[in-house]
Amino acid sequence: MNTLTVVALVLVVLVVLGLFWLIGAYNRLVTLRNRFKNAWAQIDVQLKRRYDLIPNLVETAKGYLQHERGTLEAVIAARNAAVQASGRVGANPADPEAMKALIAAEGTLAGTLGRLFALAEAYPDLKANQTMAQLMEELTSTENKIAFARQAYNDAVMVYNTQRESFPSNLVAGMFNFGPAELFQIQKPEEREAPRVSFG
Repeated sequence: MNTLTVVALVLVVLVVLGLFWLIGAYNRLVTLRNRFKNAWAQIDVQLKRRYDLIPNLVETAKGYLQHERGTLEAVIAARNAAVQASGRVGANPADPEAMKALIAAEGTLAGTLGRLFALAEAYPDLKANQTMAQLMEELTSTENKIAFARQAYNDAVMVYNTQRESFPSNLVAGMFNFGPAELFQIQKPEEREAPRVSFG
C-alpha cells in the first residue's frame, strides 16, 4: 500500500467516525428534548386536574361567600389565565416566553387561591361543608403531584440544557437549532409555599 492510499483510508475512517459522532450527538439531543417534553406532559395532566377542580371549589364557596364576589371572580380569572398560558406551553414546551408567562400566571393563581382559603377560614359553615373539604383534599393531593412532576421536568430540562451547552454537543445543537429549555420554577418567595388549608 502506498502512502497516498493510507492517507485516503485514514481520512475516510475519520469522516465516517465524525459522521457517526454527529448522528449520535444529534440523536442524544433529540432524546433529551423528548424527555423534557414528556416531563412537561406529566405536569400538564396535573395542572388540568387542578384547573378542573377550581370552578367546583368556587361554586361550592359561592353560596357562603356572597359578599366576597371579587375574590371568587379573581380566582376564576386567574385560573383562566393559567389555563391559557398552560396551553401555550403545551404547544411548545421549549418556548421560554411561554414558560415565563405560565410561571407568572401560576403565581397569580396561587395568590388568589390563598386569599380564597383565608376567606374560607372565616366562614364556619363553609369549613364544615363536606364537598368543600373533599375538594380541598383533592386540590392538596394535586398540588403535591404537581410539585413532584415539576421536579422531574426541571431535572430533565437541566440534563438537556447541560448536553446542548457542553462541547462538542453545542456544535450540533447550534447547527440543528436545539434551543434552550426553560425551568418551571417559582419566581417570588411567597409563591414557593403551597396555600395552607385547614378545614378541621
